[in-house]
Amino acid sequence: MISNYHTHSHYCDGKGQLREYVEYALSKGFTALGFSGHSPVPFPSTFAIKEEEYTKYCDEVRALKAEYAGRIDIRLGLEIDYITGLQEDFAPLVDKGGLEYTIGSVHLIPNPADTETLRQLNATATGDERKQIPYHIWFIDGPRQETYDNGLHHIFGDDIRAGVRAYFYQQNAMIERNRPTIVGHPDKIVMHNKGRYFQYDDRWFRDLMYETLQLIKETRCICEINTRGIYKGRHTDYYPGRETIKYMNTLGIPVIVSTDAHQPSDLDLFEGAFEFLHEIGYRNIIERI
Repeated sequence: MISNYHTHSHYCDGKGQLREYVEYALSKGFTALGFSGHSPVPFPSTFAIKEEEYTKYCDEVRALKAEYAGRIDIRLGLEIDYITGLQEDFAPLVDKGGLEYTIGSVHLIPNPADTETLRQLNATATGDERKQIPYHIWFIDGPRQETYDNGLHHIFGDDIRAGVRAYFYQQNAMIERNRPTIVGHPDKIVMHNKGRYFQYDDRWFRDLMYETLQLIKETRCICEINTRGIYKGRHTDYYPGRETIKYMNTLGIPVIVSTDAHQPSDLDLFEGAFEFLHEIGYRNIIERI
């Protein structure tokens, strides 16, 4: 059984029509495919589904699900950004779209001291004023390392521990409040770090990571093993890393392997993840949701 539930298409920051993903998946022997475009966000962006196209996205996935029934199991999902002060409740998007699953992720981190300011701005800003919202947020993803560095400087005054703590606390709040089906790339904060500000095995970092893993266990969410950092050359390990995955096995956390595909040909770039899981005797691998 081959499946992938973390995919991004032309509706957000991916490339390719939804049908192209389905046909590629079929050509590779997939039995299941989930679409999980980046959720709309309350400010202009180049990476998220536009609010006015959200219903169209959901309707197209449902149409393909019906068309390809019996050949491949297609699921309608969304990767929802949890952003403190701006987007904390997944239910409106779930209900509006009739979603079958969610991936809860953190890419955008406000300084906790600015939370009330962001809430007020979100409540009152209109039109061009919303363009100011991203200036209050640390964006930890994307292709440019300088975006990470500049955000750390401007939002957290170069205090990496404060920034990383905010990342994990935000992720924990997301898990407790929304219980997403899948927790996406739970240590994505390491991608642009590249060992410059902290080491993965620093005690303070590991303690924060393990606290989140305990919460994933308690809430019975599925934890994603994301291979995109490896095949894009942005990281040397999975998200989360191999040693963390070994610890997750002792906790009995269910895992699902995904490629975080941004074009159809990314769908099967699993980078040895299944072989690694079998090598270490991982006990709870989810192949279909």
